[in-house]
Amino acid sequence: MPRSSRSTRSPLSSRSSRPSLSRLALTLPAAAGALALMAPHAVATSTPAQIAAATGYGVGYLKSLQAADGSYAGPGLSNEWAFTAFAAAGTAVADVAPGGDQSKNARTVYRALLSSPGWPVSSTPPVTDFERAALNAYAAGIDPARVSASRNLIADIYGYWQSAEDGYFGPSASFNGTVFGALALAGAKTQTGAQRVPKAVLDRTVTRIRANQHNDGGWNFSKAEGDPAQLGAPSDIDMTGAAMAALCSSGVPATDPDIVQARTFLKNKMVAASGGFNSMFGANVNSNGWAVSGLNACGINPQTGDFVSTFGRTPVDFLIGLQFQPAGGFRYKPGDASPTAYGSIDALRAVAGGGFTSAPAQPVTAGVPRWVAQPSFTAGTTAKVALSVDTGTGSPKVCAVSFTPTGPTATLGEVLAAATGGATPAGCVTAVLPSSGTGTVTSLNGLANSGGSTWKASVDGSALTGATRGRVINVGDTVALRYGS
Repeated sequence: MPRSSRSTRSPLSSRSSRPSLSRLALTLPAAAGALALMAPHAVATSTPAQIAAATGYGVGYLKSLQAADGSYAGPGLSNEWAFTAFAAAGTAVADVAPGGDQSKNARTVYRALLSSPGWPVSSTPPVTDFERAALNAYAAGIDPARVSASRNLIADIYGYWQSAEDGYFGPSASFNGTVFGALALAGAKTQTGAQRVPKAVLDRTVTRIRANQHNDGGWNFSKAEGDPAQLGAPSDIDMTGAAMAALCSSGVPATDPDIVQARTFLKNKMVAASGGFNSMFGANVNSNGWAVSGLNACGINPQTGDFVSTFGRTPVDFLIGLQFQPAGGFRYKPGDASPTAYGSIDALRAVAGGGFTSAPAQPVTAGVPRWVAQPSFTAGTTAKVALSVDTGTGSPKVCAVSFTPTGPTATLGEVLAAATGGATPAGCVTAVLPSSGTGTVTSLNGLANSGGSTWKASVDGSALTGATRGRVINVGDTVALRYGS
């Protein structure tokens, strides 16, 4: 997501997705914002019944955003982030269909969009296009690695690994690309709930996210690592929520010192009378939605402890106080006369208890599966495989391997051969022995099996076993090679 504009807000669309720059300049003083929020929940945290009601109203509003052709995503700004909110609220995207027409259900239409040769629209798309798609596809019940024979969103993200600054996805200056890379790769698990991306890859990205934490405990959209001035600059409420979620989704516990510092940063930004977080744009539904989603992802209850103000108000109270009930949409700021689509999506996801993606609900429509996925390679159709090579040094090589399968499955030998000349970024695999056959891989990138240390392979997070050239690789597999005992 380019930082070219701070004028609008939606996760991973451009910063041109906030309502308007002129409107954001009208930051409400904390006291005025508090007065606007004294109803309907004056001095008590929102009850489970109130949260359930707000969630139901919000789902109804998001359903009203669906176009007549069944779509949510489209050219320019789009509402596909509604899928993560639906999933958090327990609504299957496959059940969301205009007039009940299942041929136009939102999941089917979105999968067709992601599978089309014209997506993404740009010939040089930013990594955030693929990260956004992976998070929303997962929430919709589309396996992001198996969207189609030619579309593997996990491999697409791998292709933006920065070899010169390993751990970053996309240009490091656009730090949010790395945060949402971690959110997508850690959050979009396999259909059985397994972590498909190896720990070595996630750990390296976690290291980069930690290095970008500002002195005040939060994060911002741009890179701060190695820059004392940036590290000392004020943090952003939104990005702090996203970075917290990225760390926790990648396995960092809520008790970790960096999460504790971020939690303290958010606590110190609370407006006591409203429960909202006072962002650089004032207390607003989007920033608060992102912050609450970050707390949710870390298992930190935003309605207890640090997040109950001296007025008895919480960030969830703030969000629900901005909802039009029973219409269901959420205002961007107190006093606004109408809801915003993006604000409503961010708010519903947070109020429903979600992070930045959630596993899909089981559809209630008869005969509709929870997951859809490409079952096999299509001979003659170029495909991608996500590949990592880890020598145990803490700096794995990561790449997307493009090749043209000749049948419904491939072999590890075929993938490694293709990686020597068709990997992005280059250099993931430089040499492999033996160079043919189906036997054991004895040497990779000049590092040979020796004693108890050998090359092992894992697919989609499975246990590491001896790497053999003949190992079957299926469409969408995330392949990890590791050297060690």
